[in-house]
Amino acid sequence: MKTKCNEGKKLTIALFLAVAVSVPVFAMTGTEVMQKAYDVAEPKFSHSAVQMDLIDANGTVETRMMEEWGKMENDLVSTVMVFRSPASVKDTRFLQVENDGRPNDKWIYLPALRTTRRIASCEGDKSFMGTDATYDDLETREVAVDNHELIGEENVGSYVCYKVKSVAKNASESQYGYRLSYIDQESFVPVKVEMFDKHEEPCKVLMVESLKQQDGYWIPFTSYMVDLQSGHSTRLTILQLQLDKPISSKLFSTSFLKTGRV
Repeated sequence: MKTKCNEGKKLTIALFLAVAVSVPVFAMTGTEVMQKAYDVAEPKFSHSAVQMDLIDANGTVETRMMEEWGKMENDLVSTVMVFRSPASVKDTRFLQVENDGRPNDKWIYLPALRTTRRIASCEGDKSFMGTDATYDDLETREVAVDNHELIGEENVGSYVCYKVKSVAKNASESQYGYRLSYIDQESFVPVKVEMFDKHEEPCKVLMVESLKQQDGYWIPFTSYMVDLQSGHSTRLTILQLQLDKPISSKLFSTSFLKTGRV
């Protein structure tokens, strides 16, 4: 489950990473809080082994194992995911490349069809691999495209947070009516995000359960997203994590998606 910062920055692991930032003593506006969440430093490279649990409303769990690689260059993040198990999703590969000034590129390789398919912008509200995150949830949302209001401060577990309401300036550019983000005042990581539909009914919640430091970065080792309308949820747990070890640029390509080889 990009904080740069959208629905919790992003559902994906590589895009939740953040460095602790001191809290100023003066009052902040909602826009300033969200800008700080957007601007936190991220590692240049990340490689993780991740357990993904899909949990239906009856509590039945489907466990998936995957690897994820991230690379940041010129403040733009590229992410690759490879599903390792179970057999139903094994060797499915996904690539997202952030672009400056134009829509991001997304592709998915489907082994059953032996084909790589580009994800169109109009598919942004579709579920990503049966999870509770949509393709748009994986995107970095620029601070300037929303109006942000600082509602106040609120505790989320042990975290003292800024509570910010964000509403899209252009309603057609967001699948949500608005979002409430709870930004930890120490790390500026969103530890909770509540999402509301166009009728202003609560529809999803993103939570960070375990936030720890590694190599100077704040890492959400366990996070989950719940669809409040269906009762389905998705939990992500980082099992292994390597930061700032160089990764070949060839990995972040459609050639790798097709072959699985660098």
